[in-house]
Amino acid sequence: MPFTFERLEIPEIVLIKPKIFFDNRGFFLETYKHSDFLENGIGEKFIQDNHSKSIKGVLRGLHFQNNPKAQGKLVRCTKGVIWDVGVDLRKGSPTFGKWLGVELSEKNFYMLYIPAGFAHGFCVLSDEAEVLYKCTEEYDSKLDAGIRWDDPDINIKWPIKNPMLSDKDANLPLLKDVKINFYYGDVR
Repeated sequence: MPFTFERLEIPEIVLIKPKIFFDNRGFFLETYKHSDFLENGIGEKFIQDNHSKSIKGVLRGLHFQNNPKAQGKLVRCTKGVIWDVGVDLRKGSPTFGKWLGVELSEKNFYMLYIPAGFAHGFCVLSDEAEVLYKCTEEYDSKLDAGIRWDDPDINIKWPIKNPMLSDKDANLPLLKDVKINFYYGDVR
């Protein structure tokens, strides 16, 4: 199998380590193989790819898209280093409001799967970074939402101080004030 799938403290968030084949020409790796992902509990199909470039100190997030088009994301950093974060937003979940952060870089080749029902964000630790991520749903501006990066109820320990934010991200609401329509299991 060309991947190792590691369930983290929030078990729905999965760290994926691809097998990399190096030789004197460079390297080769598979970044996605539906059958392997399906076998490891990630059965969604990805239907939109996004690519961003950011400079050091930029923080993007915390973003999510509400139902009926909630997005799961498979995130990888192809240039530089980022600290990638997922936050559980599923009402009734034992990990509701909890966060998890992982360093993704061009050197470690790691990917992070963040399922629908979670907010996502990242900050750039290198001079610049390029991030590619696959989404399980297409972007829909009517369902687009987010939470402030520094929400005290979530209390993410970001590895940067005074991040560079978009106007949109700087003005996102707190978790207690945002409309979320995600539920854990069958709890409604």
